Amino acid sequence: MLRIAVPNKGSLSGPAAEMLHEAGYQQRRESKELRIVDPENEVEFFYLRPRDIAIYVSSGRLDIGITGRDLLIDSGADAEEILPLGFARSTFRFAAKPGTANGIEDLKGKTVATSYEGIVEGHLAEHGIEASVVHLDGAVETAIELGVAEVIADVVETGTSLRNAGLEVFGEPIMKSEAAVIRRTGADADDPKVQQFLRRLQGVLVARTYVMMDYDCRVEQLEKAVALTPGLESPTVSPLHNEGWVAVRAMVPAKEAQRIMDDLYDIGARAILTTAIHACRL
Repeated sequence: MLRIAVPNKGSLSGPAAEMLHEAGYQQRRESKELRIVDPENEVEFFYLRPRDIAIYVSSGRLDIGITGRDLLIDSGADAEEILPLGFARSTFRFAAKPGTANGIEDLKGKTVATSYEGIVEGHLAEHGIEASVVHLDGAVETAIELGVAEVIADVVETGTSLRNAGLEVFGEPIMKSEAAVIRRTGADADDPKVQQFLRRLQGVLVARTYVMMDYDCRVEQLEKAVALTPGLESPTVSPLHNEGWVAVRAMVPAKEAQRIMDDLYDIGARAILTTAIHACRL
């Protein structure tokens, strides 16, 4: 039975559970549940603190896990990312009072407060910068005002909380993070149970990214239409009862669907419609 670690709370928890549900797996009904078994899919889920998941996976006690790339790197655990999941995206950056620093080279001799000292220390060492790193749990915006540090390093989404604290980001991003599936470094990459799990999640990602588009067009406009909707392999083309017309079906990127519909209409396509994709295997 495949043993999988899932975030039990925070910004990773809800989207991870939703994705697993879309992939056909049972999920817990109450937040107090720490373990459930899905016998039909031969999977056992363990609901753990996101920060601890990489440690459990690296120990070999659990086969794979879902956590943030930032938490994986910060943990220093012997685990690796095998599939990015596209949610919980964020950017990790330095911030300080205006005029304090313009780039990483200005951090020499300064004190940096962060909840991710593993990431920060590694980033500073990579650039040959000697600076002190102070670990703080939770929000770190007040560290500068209270004199604990001159600079902070934290996850930045909109930057509103930093601006409210009178801080501004500077320099290049330390890293960009998102949710990901991880496994122990060196684990069997061809494990059929793991591969099936990954295929299901990849199917969800494709289904979320694409829509199915159907339309009718005249035969003489087919090549132009197919150029707009090439599909993943090639579109399905079927003759209609009315001579000279064909029906076309193809998967198209959801974010481009409206533009493609406009372009198809301009070349004479009609009865253009899109439908959501709930599951997919490529």
